Amino acid sequence: MEAVGGVLFSGIVLGGMYALVAMGLTLQYGVARIMNLAYGEFVVAAGFAALWLFTAAQVSPLLGLLLVMPAAFLLNLMIYRVLLLPLVRRARSPGALETDSILATFGLLFVVQGVLLAAFGGAYQNYSYLSVPIGLFGATVTANRLVALLFAAAIGTALWLWLARTRAGTAVRAVAVNPEAAQLVAIDVRRVAALAFAVGGAMVAAGGVLVSMFLTFNAAMGVVFTMKALVVVIMGGVGNLMGCLVAGLLLGLVETAVASWVDPGLTLAATYALFLFVLILRPAGLFGRPAR
Repeated sequence: MEAVGGVLFSGIVLGGMYALVAMGLTLQYGVARIMNLAYGEFVVAAGFAALWLFTAAQVSPLLGLLLVMPAAFLLNLMIYRVLLLPLVRRARSPGALETDSILATFGLLFVVQGVLLAAFGGAYQNYSYLSVPIGLFGATVTANRLVALLFAAAIGTALWLWLARTRAGTAVRAVAVNPEAAQLVAIDVRRVAALAFAVGGAMVAAGGVLVSMFLTFNAAMGVVFTMKALVVVIMGGVGNLMGCLVAGLLLGLVETAVASWVDPGLTLAATYALFLFVLILRPAGLFGRPAR
């Protein structure tokens, strides 16, 4: 049986990655009102970008963040303006926009997945970066997991500071709370929604690069990341970054404990058990506000 310290650290690392990835989705869904079913495919795409940069160009994934995140920001901004903005303009209600975005991004899912399969094939891929054991608080961990956790914490903190301390971040939070009221104080809701969608895309790219440092992945596993991100967002409360952090850490700890001490085949069951338990106690999520 794995030591408690190792399980705790692995759970915190996994939970930190879940939280970072889910922060991007909570911006896209909680602010832009876009339910992006292709979200997980962009996690995988970022992982393949890091793999290619490392193996073909000898660029470390940490430096690769400086290339992949801006590229993902611009790509998601283009997707919003070309594919999603026409849906926003014609939608008569938030519910109609959500339905249309589900259909549009469901098609986008297969486009991205097909491109990845054509470029990299269907085999599982990984690469060795900082795969050296180190001792930490009595547990043995790999350096790449520790580095990934530290960078995830730094990126998540930077996002929180941007939302809390800048004018653009304040506008994003206002639109997330009440788009109609935001318009009354001269906030361009569509422009802010496009910004939030693009920033969410940059966050998911960061998560994909960091996850690729220690996980094996293939072109068809994006749906797993989409599912986990949705679970974290709903558990934490749609649009709430602190909720994403707490829910992500809870999910990572529970999955790691079950896989290490019970049976790896039960991790999915544990995920949904935790999800249902939280929603029974808090239907709006851990930090969500009940609808009135």
